[in-house]
Order: sequence, then C-alpha cells, then structure tokens
Amino acid sequence: MKIIEPKVEILTPINGEEILKHLEKVGRICYKSEDKIADDSYEKFIGNIIKRGHGSIIEHFNITVKFTTDRGVSHEIVRHRIASYAQESTRYCNYNKDKFGREISVIKPVDIKENTKEYEDWIKAMMCAETSYFTLIEDGCSPQTARSVLPTCTKTEIMVTMNLREWRHFIKLRSSKAAHPDIRILAIDLLNKFKAEIPVIFDDMETED
Repeated sequence: MKIIEPKVEILTPINGEEILKHLEKVGRICYKSEDKIADDSYEKFIGNIIKRGHGSIIEHFNITVKFTTDRGVSHEIVRHRIASYAQESTRYCNYNKDKFGREISVIKPVDIKENTKEYEDWIKAMMCAETSYFTLIEDGCSPQTARSVLPTCTKTEIMVTMNLREWRHFIKLRSSKAAHPDIRILAIDLLNKFKAEIPVIFDDMETED
C-alpha cells in the first residue's frame, strides 16, 4: 500500500500577459473601445472588469488542472457544472498489475495526524481494504467488481478544465472554512499558483484563516 500526497498541477501553458491581452480584446467589443488598446492597457482594463463583476469576459479562457486526490474529494469536484472532466477509472485500472506496483494508493485525510491511535486504526483499515481487493481479483473478479471494497480515500487523478470565471467560483467555495479540509488544501494551493501566474485575475481573492 502506498500513501500519496495530494497535489495540484496546472497543465495549460500559462502566459499571464497574453491571457490578459486576449481577454482585453474580448471585453473591448462590449464598449467598442478597441481603439484604446495599448501595449500596457490590458492590466487596468481587466482589473476594472474584475472589480465590476463583469465575469462573462473571463469565461473566454480555459485552464486545465490535474488534481491528485482521493475519490471522496473528486466526488465534490465533479459537482461543479461548467467544466470538463477526465478521471482515473477504477472500473478499468487493475491495481494488481505491475504498472501500479501491485498495490493500492491512498490519500491520508488531513485531519488524521501520524503517530496517533487514529492513524494506526486508519492504516489497519486501508491494509484490510487492500487485502480484500486483491483477494477478489485473485478469485476472478473484474476490477469493476473488486473496486467495491476500495476505501473512499483511494487515490485518483482527475483532469478538470474550467474557464477562469468558474475557477474563481470553485476556489471561493472550496477554500472557505466551511469546505471539507481535504479539498480546501487543494483549492488554496491552486489559488496561490493562479496568483503567481495571472495575478490580475485572482489577486482580489483571499483565503480565510
């Protein structure tokens, strides 16, 4: 059994300046102010768009993000409607194969601390699930049947494509204190990455302490 750390990767190549210039061209059509486009006009224009809440303009650029997380968190991610998804399938992935190391991979819940009774109990439960899964496979069950004993925290990889407006919505919901702690750490990490790459779009967003 392998314990995997949750991870966020932005897969779309990002050039913040080019994205903002593209969005400015889109937004200027609303006001027929294309004549005001200058070499350095994009930051101010898009900054004002964000302040006014004119979110439809930033729908005109999509970004794909890869989340490495657990199945439970992925169920929350796919509740976001305006998005495209591609996810590791437990129907077809046979974790008894060499390419998976003949072991299942799991994500440790953030609320369970190592070297505690809770951690020991969790490890025992994961090992029991792994044993049950491989027993079913060896008994002739297909992966789609054997997966019924896999735990909610089984590691999965999910590709998510959203436009910038929807990513703002995703981060607002999933980085709040009310969010599940395991999805919250992903959302906060993603926000920090976005701020570094496209600050004008995300700098007004803050996370709760």
